[in-house]
Amino acid sequence: MSEFLREHGEYVWVKPQNTSSEFAVPFGARIVRTEKTQTLVCDDANKQFWVPAGDVLKAMHLTSHEDVEDMITLGDLQEYTILRNLQTRYAKQLIYTYTGSMLVAINPYQILPIYTHREIQLYRNKKLNELPPHIFAISDNAFQRLQRHKENQCVVISGESGAGKTESTKLILQYLAAISGKHSWIEQQIIESNPIMEAFGNAKTVRNDNSSRFGKYIDIRFTPEGAIQGARIQQYLLEKSRIVFQSRDERNYHIFYCMLAGLTSAERSRLQLEEQSPSQYHYLAQGGSFTLPGKQDAKDFADIRAAMKVLSFKPDEIWCILSLLAAILHLGNLRFKATEVANLEAAEVDDSVNLQRVADLLGLATSPLNAALTQRTIFVHGEHVVTSLSKEAALEGRDAFVKSLYDGIFVRIVRRINDTIDKRPEAPVNSIGVLDIFGFENFDNNSFEQLCINYANENLQQFFVAHIFKMEQAEYQLEHINWQHIEFQDNQDILDLIGMKPVNIMSLIDEESKFPKGTDNTLLEKLHVQHGTRSIYVKGKTTQTSLFGIRHYAGVVMYNPLGFLEKNRDSFSSDLRNLVQRASNKYLVDIFPHEMPMDTAKKQPTLSIKFRNSLDMLMRTLSQAHPYFIRCIKPNEYKEPNNFDKELCVRQLRYSGMMETARIRRAGYPIRHAYRAFVERYRLLVPRTGPLDQCDCRLLARQICEAALPADTDRQFGRTKLFLRDEDDILLEAERSRIMLKYIVTIQKGIRRVLFRRYLLKYRQAILTVQRYWRGRYQRRRYQTMRRGFHRLGACIAAQQLTTKFTMVRSRTIKLQALCRGYLARKRFALELTAKRQQHKELKRVQEQELLRLRTEQAEKEQLRLKAEQEQLRLKQEQEKQAQQRQAEEQQRLREQIAARNAIAMSAVQQPKRTKSIKRTEQPVLPAPTLQARMSLPPPPPMSPIIITPMAGRPSSTAAGINGKAVETPGYESSKQIVDDVFGFLNDEPDVSGPLGPNVKEKSLLFERELRLRKDIPKKLLSRPVNYYEAAPRKIVNQTRL
Repeated sequence: MSEFLREHGEYVWVKPQNTSSEFAVPFGARIVRTEKTQTLVCDDANKQFWVPAGDVLKAMHLTSHEDVEDMITLGDLQEYTILRNLQTRYAKQLIYTYTGSMLVAINPYQILPIYTHREIQLYRNKKLNELPPHIFAISDNAFQRLQRHKENQCVVISGESGAGKTESTKLILQYLAAISGKHSWIEQQIIESNPIMEAFGNAKTVRNDNSSRFGKYIDIRFTPEGAIQGARIQQYLLEKSRIVFQSRDERNYHIFYCMLAGLTSAERSRLQLEEQSPSQYHYLAQGGSFTLPGKQDAKDFADIRAAMKVLSFKPDEIWCILSLLAAILHLGNLRFKATEVANLEAAEVDDSVNLQRVADLLGLATSPLNAALTQRTIFVHGEHVVTSLSKEAALEGRDAFVKSLYDGIFVRIVRRINDTIDKRPEAPVNSIGVLDIFGFENFDNNSFEQLCINYANENLQQFFVAHIFKMEQAEYQLEHINWQHIEFQDNQDILDLIGMKPVNIMSLIDEESKFPKGTDNTLLEKLHVQHGTRSIYVKGKTTQTSLFGIRHYAGVVMYNPLGFLEKNRDSFSSDLRNLVQRASNKYLVDIFPHEMPMDTAKKQPTLSIKFRNSLDMLMRTLSQAHPYFIRCIKPNEYKEPNNFDKELCVRQLRYSGMMETARIRRAGYPIRHAYRAFVERYRLLVPRTGPLDQCDCRLLARQICEAALPADTDRQFGRTKLFLRDEDDILLEAERSRIMLKYIVTIQKGIRRVLFRRYLLKYRQAILTVQRYWRGRYQRRRYQTMRRGFHRLGACIAAQQLTTKFTMVRSRTIKLQALCRGYLARKRFALELTAKRQQHKELKRVQEQELLRLRTEQAEKEQLRLKAEQEQLRLKQEQEKQAQQRQAEEQQRLREQIAARNAIAMSAVQQPKRTKSIKRTEQPVLPAPTLQARMSLPPPPPMSPIIITPMAGRPSSTAAGINGKAVETPGYESSKQIVDDVFGFLNDEPDVSGPLGPNVKEKSLLFERELRLRKDIPKKLLSRPVNYYEAAPRKIVNQTRL
């Protein structure tokens, strides 16, 4: 039953839940269950929830149950019905929907395979409603109508930023170029103009990565044969403020980033662009966004250059454009410093490098450019007065010059493109115009640009409303309906307020811009005085609020007049303008044409005058053509596919004027039914009728209306449709609901009776079944009890017999186990004993082997040790031999020295004395040594060799002599002789060099050697080191102590 209700429940419209937004609208749902105070509904997302019964507004028209390709066919054309139809189709990735000849396009934010060559051939020469909605169908219908009726056509594309206007324009141009029949050079030039226009006129915004910041109208002319003859592009209201300022996460125009990424190093050096990163340029770094995902700036720059060549741009012309763009970047980096001149604020350029770069690129002298940027010439009483600018004024003047310069470059490029693609026809031809213009805008801070944009949209809305009303009239005439009494209101009052009637808002802005003392505040006061009493003019909430508002067709928009006059003047310093006329850069001179002197020439037209003139020309062009409208809708703010934000889409539908279609229809007969569909829905309001195939549906519809509606209601019977007012539809639905409820209650009574009887019979049968099973179960349980008793008795008898048998078997088994266990224990003991003995033998054998190995190793180590001792002994003997030889040599040398000194001393003693009178003419004779000196002379050393007596118990090998032979060592006579032999050198001549002279050192060494050689010296003589001369203590290395 629930599945039936889910699929076949009544479709209704329900009030928005849990929201108070002005853009919240009723939504469609199916009724699942109804109670007294609440209703369970299921929305289009298959979510079920309860709503108050009073929130169910009315039943849904049959045409709204499923999506329709043309929303004109909706029987109930309302704001919420349009929204639900678009949402349902968007969920199926059907992004195009018709509303008559108007196409609604929802940005899918993904690539769909619906723009291939197959689709171009499929929609060619097809009627508008013959195939599903598509932008190619609009393009083909416009082309076929141009060929058939020989009248101009136009396609108006509008929508918010990011809704897909630019892509829609490119698709229309692509289709027209494909079906024109000839793939000529002019078609390629028209297509190649898009990259150039996008590079210089598109930028990244918060809402769109490729947002068009200008409006354009492309007029494509066709020959009578259907080939493209030429085209012309007209641009509107370029956003110049973006050149000098960007909000967070936004970029400047694409051309700057493409130029920095695509120029070669040599070209950048020529343009003096030392830094390639956009972050190094003030005019590009304010938004903080430098790259775009999926966009290659270097490749785009190559495409732009190629497109310029296709459109006949000369290389010098391209280079001049790049030079001016580089000059704009250098102007953005130009710094000013605040100073004072004659107690007045002044400014001077604080960046000579960038100033020189700008002057070189613009073809100007540095000094005049510096003066034009920091000074201003005023024409007062027929004289020119030069005044200094403050730092803030200098910055504003620089920005104004940059904005005018870039606007001039953009206008010059559009003019150059038109010179290439605008081929003057020899005979009158027809054209298809494509208007890509900004949609209605309402921001937190709305300025002069928003006023101009909304004024343009008001004009387009009036044009659209007039076209929709003509469509309604055409349908009424087709159905033979009397429509003379139907009236509708347009937005002519708003147009009169802004720019048509005398003393309008724009004329007041122009008037205030011409006054020298005019300010934004005085402008606001005049607006309040002149239009404050009008209903479509809104004042600020308080007197301190500097705002004014206008009730547009899409809602109230509050404007901030700050900066209105300066933007409307759309000019920069006359000093800079005069200086530019003397520039050597001819391209720059062409951008700013020469003006007459200020005292004789007419004043320059303001921006509002220029915009209104171009807008009037555009509206005249559109009024002379048959229009098609494409409304682009952005489904969400996050650029995500398959995400449909209802409130955002409702706001865009209101701003696009889509709701005017419903309003115009409500002014006439908003509810329309085909006769057969009307009879199928409301046939229960009259007595029983036969099959519809055999009845006159128009006659039955008339009978239904006469039976259910009052006689004075306003209804019309057309050829194929019934036209009703809203109140008539409400009455019909209420009467149908009443009768349906009556029939439903009757059916419910019968069904409930049948259901209750079925339940009663089922319940009685269930009781009988339970009783039957219960009785059978009782008998089975009784039988089981008796059976268990008999089984238990037999079990007791069998248990007694088994117990006796078991006792006998158990006793015998125990005795057998005892014998077996003894046998097994003895056997196990014997095995363990044998194993232990074998283990002991094995262990003893291993120990003997280990002992033998250790002995062998010890013997080997002993042999190695003996060899080492023998080697050490041999080395020692060699060392002793060498020491003895050195000792003998030293003793011989000492003996010779002592003998020489003794000879000298004796010769000196034996020489006779001379008298003092004799003059010493000969060599001086050495004085005779004193007695003390003679006493200090050492005795001659003993001539006998020192014989070393080996100690007892020392091996005989230690007493080896020279050549390895044993030498006999006789013993000493007494201890005195030993002392004399050892310390005999102490009687030598004393050393005159000091207590520690060379002799002492030599003798000490000799004594130590003697000690090492003599092993039988008494220990009492060598118990400590001897200090022979009481010299200062010193460290003796390697002192031997025995």
